[in-house]
Amino acid sequence: MNPTRILLAALLLAPLATLSAAEQPLNAWQQLVRTETWTEQWPDASGKVETRSVTAEVWTAAMQAALDAQGALHIPAREKPYYLDGPLALKSGQQLVADPRAEIRLKPGCNTCMVRNANIRGFSDRPVPADTQPDTDITIAGGIWTTLANGAQGHNGNQRGASARQQPVPGTHGVILLNNVRRVTVRNLTVRQSRAFALHLANAHEFTVDGLTLDRHGRDGVHVNGPASHGVIRRVRGASGDDTVALNAWEWKNYAPSYGPIHDIVIEDVTGAPDDKRGTDAIRLLSGMKRFDDGTTLDCPIHDITIRRVTDIREFKLYDQPNLELGRDKDFSVGVGHMRNLRFEDLTFNRPGKIELHADTDGLSIQNVRVHHPLTPAWHLLAIGPKSMTYKGGPGADPARWREIFSPDLDCTVRNLTVSGVCTRDSQNDLPIERVVHVIEQKLNPDYPKTTPRGGKGKGLWIR
Repeated sequence: MNPTRILLAALLLAPLATLSAAEQPLNAWQQLVRTETWTEQWPDASGKVETRSVTAEVWTAAMQAALDAQGALHIPAREKPYYLDGPLALKSGQQLVADPRAEIRLKPGCNTCMVRNANIRGFSDRPVPADTQPDTDITIAGGIWTTLANGAQGHNGNQRGASARQQPVPGTHGVILLNNVRRVTVRNLTVRQSRAFALHLANAHEFTVDGLTLDRHGRDGVHVNGPASHGVIRRVRGASGDDTVALNAWEWKNYAPSYGPIHDIVIEDVTGAPDDKRGTDAIRLLSGMKRFDDGTTLDCPIHDITIRRVTDIREFKLYDQPNLELGRDKDFSVGVGHMRNLRFEDLTFNRPGKIELHADTDGLSIQNVRVHHPLTPAWHLLAIGPKSMTYKGGPGADPARWREIFSPDLDCTVRNLTVSGVCTRDSQNDLPIERVVHVIEQKLNPDYPKTTPRGGKGKGLWIR
């Protein structure tokens, strides 16, 4: 059997570690709990923001002491939430297990992650070296985790999931942050109303994410930066304000602690939230070529990825996208990225959805797709080629300041594409390939900026 398949099977079947009967309960460290008073912003029943005075217990020191003393932390359920004022740090071999009903909140104004591994290393300025002394064999399970981004303006001062309050590693941005790790497991978490990525992984190998519920979440669900490999991401559901799952080998620099190839990943049993208007219901694969500040470059391909048993994902984003937040001319991939050996299997669309591909790709298989919505004349499952869209920056903005979101002037080439089993609800017959695949050739819009988008000169090339 293929060694990669053996490893992935082992990750899926690994049992959840249990706490030893000899370990002391959390209240053994009660003397380290502080009671403080602060204010929080919450919307009332009408949506109007109200300021509340909150007096609550801050458990960071007590929980960290339990971890340091016995290598394990169990957070029991209780009526009141637990508050943290900074991240809990796990070393190699440690585990954190929370009761599924235990709610853990980040105190307003902290602007950090809530849980992280100890030896986080940033490599935003160079490729990741071979020996980074990673943390290994960490387990995080259970709990309801929230940074209190409850819709109030300012998100209660927690807009960033940084690794620390002082001198954070650049690019870190998670509620749960695992950077520079091997053999880590995250299971059965709920992340509620947060602005950072629910789970941010980078320089991570041999990892398992098995069970993540996104409750009115404001950013990505599982966000993986390269280098990363031999991972399983499964049973992710709920409403995310951005990508439900993202594999970003190349990345916008303000969200990337490291860059590099991503490969041998399985994404499965992912369900969108079509009834929640806040959810974008997307899966992203972002490859590219990173140029560091010293002018050197690093290829960041994505390969050997399986995406299967996915329902109600609206968009699979496999396209090039420069960084609009910092300026597309300041942070962009040097050309389109490279992908190979991608498999999409057992997809269900109860509403219109699509796979948008703008990367040089060798080996793409799409199998067993059920389309349960009416087909419009313009509908295609797979679009090959560059996109164009105009960002105006709000009503009344000067057209001279409008920006192109994508890279409509760059070509891409796709080879070894196979499609089978794409059927509508009432048919067992495959849809014709010309109904499934659309190859894009951009044209410049002669009426721009009277009409948008600007368009471009790039095209998709399908080598059949």
